[in-house]
Amino acid sequence: MAEVLTAEAVRDELGGLAGWSQDPAGITRTVELASFPDAIGLVGRVAATAEELDHHPDIDIRWRTVTFRCVTHSAGGVTRRDIELARRIDEIVGGTTR
Repeated sequence: MAEVLTAEAVRDELGGLAGWSQDPAGITRTVELASFPDAIGLVGRVAATAEELDHHPDIDIRWRTVTFRCVTHSAGGVTRRDIELARRIDEIVGGTTR
């Protein structure tokens, strides 16, 4: 099982990630896209990467706003797998935001 990172370690990791925040339930980033189809396209690209990593974020879609939450449920907190997934999401988001 993956090791849960300390709150301090998570804060340190988030320093290098764009727009991510930490709370007791995981790490979260919200992205606003230009349109609903753009939001759905982004989710599709993240889903493909999540399958590749065999680690999946919780995703909330509200019209053109998408929120990603990463937490390793089986470990009970944020692990290195979540940080890696967040990095990959950042790469995918790139210049797609509004």
